Amino acid sequence: MKVLVVRLSALGDIVHTIPAVAAIEAAQPGTAIDWLVERRHRPVLDLFTTSAAPVEVETAGAWLATRRVVSRLRAARYDVAIDFQGLLKSAVLARLSGARRVVGFSRQALREPMASAFYTEKIDPGNAVHIIARNMALARAVGFVTPEICLPLAAGDNMVSQRTNVAVMNPGAGWPNKQWHPARFGQLASAIRQRHGLRSVVTWGPGEESLAHAVVQASDGAAEAAPATSLASLMALLRSATVVVSGDTGPIHLAAAAGTPVVGIYGPTDPRRNGPWSPLDETVSRFDTCVCHHKRRCHRASRCLDDIEMDDVFRAVSARLGKPDGLARRS
Repeated sequence: MKVLVVRLSALGDIVHTIPAVAAIEAAQPGTAIDWLVERRHRPVLDLFTTSAAPVEVETAGAWLATRRVVSRLRAARYDVAIDFQGLLKSAVLARLSGARRVVGFSRQALREPMASAFYTEKIDPGNAVHIIARNMALARAVGFVTPEICLPLAAGDNMVSQRTNVAVMNPGAGWPNKQWHPARFGQLASAIRQRHGLRSVVTWGPGEESLAHAVVQASDGAAEAAPATSLASLMALLRSATVVVSGDTGPIHLAAAAGTPVVGIYGPTDPRRNGPWSPLDETVSRFDTCVCHHKRRCHRASRCLDDIEMDDVFRAVSARLGKPDGLARRS
């Protein structure tokens, strides 16, 4: 059987699709799987040990290159294409693949409902709330049935032993509306050092270096900015940390995949859908009172995240470190 997985972006969403792809492999060993992914996000797949072969595509204006990719997909003669993304562009590419079956979520479960017009089969995820559970429901509906949620990391167990007395702060996010104030991250780093004896390392991505330095400046010497990191070195840092504190963005989902204790800060997105999936992890959320759900920028003068005080997050960090795999990771 030949399967095309369509999940073009972004970092965290790709991580949340890995368990469904692992389920496909486990349910039918020997299934040939290709994964259609945007070129800039292709390195995420290297962090995991699925057998899916990446097929890179550029979706931003490179029409000729996209035509070549579509020709390659059609030549593969897929039995089924599964669109885990649920956007119009991903649904169109899934349909253009020429697969005999093109499967996606039902209209009411899609961010862009028009995408459903391109599916030959539309799947209702039922009462599944978390995106991992929804993706697993989609895989099961196609016939790949396994109850296990597996995130097979490529780095190996040797990374787990290299633990450090570090709290990782990740103040950046793709949406400005997901970013907690850097001064509060700095105050949090100071409180964590005083109470728990952990120094903080502040991670940053392209265009976020000034944000990281703002956290450091507000930390009273408790935090330092991380050097520029590759995706692999970022994963190693997250995997070795004692705790990771972040908004709803890629690094927090990588940390959760690595089993590192996590505290998530949520505003316009729902932690019940996008949050860490371990019951031990903690979230501080204003989603229920937010009026700008799923908006990149807040439409109000004061964002819902601005209502989250440093003490709110510090209590969540202390609670998370107090659980069995919290500070015990330091030993």
